Amino acid sequence: MSSSELAKVARAMVAKGKGILAADESTGTIGKRFDSIAVENTEENRRAYRDMLFTTRGIGDYISGVILYDETLRQKSADGTPFSKLLTSQGVIPGIKVDSGAKDMALCAGETVTEGLDGLAKRCADYYKLGARFAKWRGVITIGDAIPSASCIGANAHALARYAAICQEQGLVPIVEPEVLMDGSHTIERCEEVTEWTLNAVFDSLYNQRVVLEHMVLKPSMVISAKSCPVQASPQEVAERTLAILKRTVPAAVPGIAFLSGGQSDELATEHLDLMNKLGGGPWALSFSYGRALQQSCLKAWRGAAANVPAAQAALAHRARMNGLAATGQYRSDLEKKAA
Repeated sequence: MSSSELAKVARAMVAKGKGILAADESTGTIGKRFDSIAVENTEENRRAYRDMLFTTRGIGDYISGVILYDETLRQKSADGTPFSKLLTSQGVIPGIKVDSGAKDMALCAGETVTEGLDGLAKRCADYYKLGARFAKWRGVITIGDAIPSASCIGANAHALARYAAICQEQGLVPIVEPEVLMDGSHTIERCEEVTEWTLNAVFDSLYNQRVVLEHMVLKPSMVISAKSCPVQASPQEVAERTLAILKRTVPAAVPGIAFLSGGQSDELATEHLDLMNKLGGGPWALSFSYGRALQQSCLKAWRGAAANVPAAQAALAHRARMNGLAATGQYRSDLEKKAA
């Protein structure tokens, strides 16, 4: 893609009232999801499940793009249409996960660095031919005793920046995803400190690797209390602290921020996004790039049965609409009750 096309795709990914569906679960991860509903983890079941997601009526009204797994990008709908073409026909941009996962980091106990840079340029070129127009790479930061280390944050920031540069050179818009995990018992204050540190390191590395900020999308975690923290911050505090950190660290040239849900409940992830937009947002669009928080109710409704497809698609459409409203600060919790 040309420079103008990269900018156009990046803006479309965070278009007003829309967000990104993360459907890039690896074979192992989707297997865990299927185990929860007693569905066998076969290629056909994975294809059928993704087919159900992508054929949801009106999906393009609230979903701007879908992140796919390598297997999924090569699969077809029941009528023989490649998934990439099926999504494009509905105004949804196909994307692809390109990292090979977080691996244990040498000499840094309890920490990981994401791998997958070897051969990435060729893979990106191949994915472009298959219809992908953006990519995703996730760096993982864990908070614990004496961690994260500067080594871990630096290594992940550097990998994210190198990935982003390679993507742009090959015509793909990079989603840059530095996730500070919710696991543990740390306070929201500690999460805020680590998130600011991480984002500063990421944007320093992006600058050093000559990544064009107008041609990327940031996918960060929110500033939030850890799952086991005895004191859980209110949604209002989460929104305020997250916005404050983003304003300190993210240049205005970035077209949009699409949050990950990171283990939050469906409705809480929606509420947090909505509150940030109600607070006025920032110079960038504030949107979503949710996986489980969009799919969980849909997955439970489906349970592998063809007869359940309409109900499952209705559940996905509802969650997409709720998050679309949150992306413009128009979400209300009573809309959840009306749908129920």
